[in-house]
Amino acid sequence: MKILVTGGCGFIGANLVPRLEAAGHAVRVLDSEVLGQREHLGDFAGEFLRGDIRDDAALDAALVGVDAVVHLAADTRVIESIADPALNFDVNVVGSFRLLEAMRRHEVRRIVNASTGGAIIGEAEPPVHEGMVPNPISPYGATKLAVEGLCSAWAGSYGFSALSLRFANVYGPRSFHKGSVVAAFCKRILAGEPLIVHGNGEQTRDFVYVADLCQGIMAGLASERSGVFQLGSGQPLSVNALIEALRVVVGPQSVAVDYRPARAGEIDKTWCNVAKARTELDFRPDTPLHDGLAATWDWFVQQNALALA
Repeated sequence: MKILVTGGCGFIGANLVPRLEAAGHAVRVLDSEVLGQREHLGDFAGEFLRGDIRDDAALDAALVGVDAVVHLAADTRVIESIADPALNFDVNVVGSFRLLEAMRRHEVRRIVNASTGGAIIGEAEPPVHEGMVPNPISPYGATKLAVEGLCSAWAGSYGFSALSLRFANVYGPRSFHKGSVVAAFCKRILAGEPLIVHGNGEQTRDFVYVADLCQGIMAGLASERSGVFQLGSGQPLSVNALIEALRVVVGPQSVAVDYRPARAGEIDKTWCNVAKARTELDFRPDTPLHDGLAATWDWFVQQNALALA
């Protein structure tokens, strides 16, 4: 297929694009380069377009000849969405609406949309699953829920095949520019700085390795299904347990922790049930935590060495 990846220079895109190419797909990337950069794609053989998903002209150029879209472009920062909800809404909801309308103009009717689990469901007894009533507690969660609604409406009204994949906390190589917890911890360890934890560290998350997530995206792309699927490891892990696992991976280096007050808008405990994705998409999140963290740490060490060279 000819696949457009929006936000393809970001962390997940930089891991997904080479896998799509290796599977024989022709790939075009549309990215504004606000966060991700073209250089993050390395030896990308496809076409790169610099542009914003809120720009109809950029979308029209990007969708020519395309068979399907993997929609990763978004403002994904929870705390920043609380500080500036208008920007978060504009990028996520308005941008996604413009993308879907551009797809309709170009008769591209297959989209795999990157969504989120915990931020949409809000505070609820885990594991979260697709049948739960959404109750977002941050503007970011609300905007991603709105985009899921748009995808569902375009599937119902215009014959789209629209799949929304609710990502858990993704970690792995190529995440140097990310502010997510594993990436932030790796960067602070390399800098000899204490890890910053908001809360007592007993809050739980679902950490899924990026290669596993990419396998789920590609399985979803091949399935031509519509609807919502949760992608994660299916296992809860506290932030304190994550820190202990990182201590094992990084070895003798000192890893100090600075505990600070919890922040509004962040969920205390969440992890997901991935049975639906395992059964219907053949999703296989089987990378052991130690192996995923070791591969991530090794990548950060290599990047740090290159930066210092």
